[in-house]
Amino acid sequence: MAGQKWSLCFLFLAFLFITCSSAEFVIQQVTEGRGTEYNRSYSLKANLGVTSSLREERPSSKIVTITSFSVIKERYEPYESSVFEAAGYKWRLVLYVNGMYVDGGSDHISLYVKIEYTQSLPKGWEVNVDLKLFVHNPKLRKYLTVTDDTVKQFNEAKKEWGFARLIPLSKFYNTNEGYIEQDTASFGAEISIVKPVEQQEKVTFISNPPNNVITWKILQFSNLEDRFYYSDEFLIGDRYWVLGFNPKGFGDGRLHALPIFIYAQRFKPNAVATNTWGAVNLRLKNQRSTNHKLKYSAAWYPPRIGLGMGTHEIISLTDLNDASKGYLVNDAIIFEAEIVKLSVTNIVSA
Repeated sequence: MAGQKWSLCFLFLAFLFITCSSAEFVIQQVTEGRGTEYNRSYSLKANLGVTSSLREERPSSKIVTITSFSVIKERYEPYESSVFEAAGYKWRLVLYVNGMYVDGGSDHISLYVKIEYTQSLPKGWEVNVDLKLFVHNPKLRKYLTVTDDTVKQFNEAKKEWGFARLIPLSKFYNTNEGYIEQDTASFGAEISIVKPVEQQEKVTFISNPPNNVITWKILQFSNLEDRFYYSDEFLIGDRYWVLGFNPKGFGDGRLHALPIFIYAQRFKPNAVATNTWGAVNLRLKNQRSTNHKLKYSAAWYPPRIGLGMGTHEIISLTDLNDASKGYLVNDAIIFEAEIVKLSVTNIVSA
């Protein structure tokens, strides 16, 4: 009986070991693969907001190359570079070859940027920076680029920013990785100032703007040629508009229907030249009743002139020429455009 219990215990422990080993293997596969992409020219690995990638371009602000790197391999105090200028300010690179352990950088190389000569800056100064730090890989002829998605704010209370875990020591010293060549290593920084935008483009929509109805009466309709005719310009909102049509039809309505289009034209002086939203009721007026022909059109009109919106068929030419219908009276027709919603764009303080 005791032997049977020992056998059952042994089988349970064996099962537990196999299960745990399998679970460990599965977890390792998932965590090592997550967030990692590879191709011949680019690799990306994200970890808690910090992104590491490889690029060919050298850093634009500073490069520090240290020969005989093994001499300082065991040191814990930092190496501070000479002062350099970037984006209008003075800086130093601060390198911990064995990691800034109080910042969580144990077993890693830590690299920071420190702002200098701040005594000349105005009281309450702040400098916002998009920061990238680098480790050269001469084997690949590329730079490991480390950054994150946060803007670093340098001020009187915080003059130093960087990454405590720039690169693991195990990876950095692995000769197969290629970060040290002939006992030489290079580090760099790229500093870009982030200035808050002072102005913004604000788009507002106006319903039934002032003077939003234009009436266009065309006389001697039967004498018109087979071409497009255009109304005079009319100003609504920030730009001018015209109506246009061809008496012989256009597009799908060619030779059997009457088209009508509205065109956005030039802007009034000092207006912001951008897309304009126009929602328009296009009418062919009935001159004997309120039974008008109506087409609704709504679209973004581009800054350039020439794109019209409307319809190929507001009325058939048969109905138009039927005198009893009331649309063609005394050889004249009347178009009406009513802009019921219009966008206006202004540049305002952010």
